[in-house]
Amino acid sequence: MPFNYSRRKKGKSIAEEASFYSALLLVSSILLIMLTIFTHDEHYSTSSISYRGPPCEEIYVVGEGETLHTISDKCGDPFIVENNPHIHDPDDVFPGLVIKITPPLSSSSQ
Repeated sequence: MPFNYSRRKKGKSIAEEASFYSALLLVSSILLIMLTIFTHDEHYSTSSISYRGPPCEEIYVVGEGETLHTISDKCGDPFIVENNPHIHDPDDVFPGLVIKITPPLSSSSQ
């Protein structure tokens, strides 16, 4: 009997150790994924919300990871699709696509 008891104890500790390392791996993976997502989103949301640099040029070349929505927020042009008849599908935007940006009216001219 003592042999079986010690064997169970050893088996239980191995199972607990495997469970611990599995949980550690799972938590690490979740944290890595969250860090990647939040870093990626922060990059785009920061540039679209707090960007106060010079207005975009009239001719704009789409960069990697940009969408018409992020370009619209960045440049202040909500009419990108209407002013670019060569864009047939707003979801079909790719790096290198050249689009026309209509500069926003300044508040001093209104």
